[in-house]
Amino acid sequence: MVRYGELFLKSEPVKRHFIGLLMRNIKKALDSEGLPHKFDLFRGRMLVLGDEPELIAAVVSRVFGVVDVSVCTRTSNLLDDLSSTAIETARGNLKSGMSFAIRAKRQGVSGYTSQQMGEVIGKAVADHVAGSRVDLSHPDYEIFIEGRDVGGFVYDRRIEAHGGLPLGTQGRVCVLLSSGIDSPVASWLAMKRGCEVTHLHMDGGRWAGPDVKEAAVENHRRLSLVENHRRLSLWSRGFSLPLLVMNSAPLYDAMEEHRIPPRNRCVICKRFMIRAGSILVPRQHALALVTGDSLGQVASQTLSNVVVISDAAGVPVLRPLITYDKQETIDIARRIGTFDAHPKDLACRAVPRMPTTAAILEEIKECESEMDIDSIVAAAVKEPEVILAKDGIVIPKKKA
Repeated sequence: MVRYGELFLKSEPVKRHFIGLLMRNIKKALDSEGLPHKFDLFRGRMLVLGDEPELIAAVVSRVFGVVDVSVCTRTSNLLDDLSSTAIETARGNLKSGMSFAIRAKRQGVSGYTSQQMGEVIGKAVADHVAGSRVDLSHPDYEIFIEGRDVGGFVYDRRIEAHGGLPLGTQGRVCVLLSSGIDSPVASWLAMKRGCEVTHLHMDGGRWAGPDVKEAAVENHRRLSLVENHRRLSLWSRGFSLPLLVMNSAPLYDAMEEHRIPPRNRCVICKRFMIRAGSILVPRQHALALVTGDSLGQVASQTLSNVVVISDAAGVPVLRPLITYDKQETIDIARRIGTFDAHPKDLACRAVPRMPTTAAILEEIKECESEMDIDSIVAAAVKEPEVILAKDGIVIPKKKA
């Protein structure tokens, strides 16, 4: 049983469209895992039927748009059948000395109320488990019962999912993906809100640590699949995830050649990324650019510098982490599987000792003009390297 809470806020036509996309995404995820299944829809609930319900639930609980999932037993809506199914569900889980509660819900069924349903089934369960007792406030164990016009459903677990909106409902975005912690989380948050993603990475060549590109590709791979004992996808199972890699070394070479003041180099670098991303967004049929910026976290992310950097944008720039503390971002990264506790050499060789925290736009533009920034950007986006990841497998590289 799949629940999708936020989708209920939409108008009927939009809701039907979103539920259709949610079913598509669940099907992609289950098909890629080789789990046969079929769907049964009724108001407020989606049933996924199959021979391996535990594995199906594990996969579906990692599909965006799903609030929670339960492995349930379907029966009739007759009180006798609901009671016997509840007893069977409780067997082995409810022990003598434990308290329990029946969470009963009725919809479209006549002959009894939700309260009566709870009382009758609660008594039946208590009679079959000696020493158990009912506690509706703080029970040790809960059984959920739904009596509906389409039948009855009994379950005792609700597997928490991540909610959000189904992938694809909000169009595509391009995400500036680095080797660090923040940008993969920003990408995940964009996917959670229904965006399909194209990743963009700036390869600094000799100006970057030797492990930077490899770590960025690993972040990319992890966002297509995080492995566990059954290789279950956490986030975009069944979807191809593209990564475009651009050569940004000529930017650093030009800053060195033209003796650009070191204090301005980080801001110029970020503006370069925004410029390149603004060109690639429409080419990728995307609508916006996403970054992992967090206000005040580093010098280039002070509010003054964010304003100067944003001036270079030709498309909307979304910053999902803009108000997040670093620890909040790390906590999410750990939870979604993108955190690397032992990173290698991810240094940037171009970072100055004292970068500006309040760049002057006119001064920055003068430096860019001296370097002929437009030609550097044009060269970087001309033929980016493309790396596809699908279900945790990096597919051989090609040119865009």
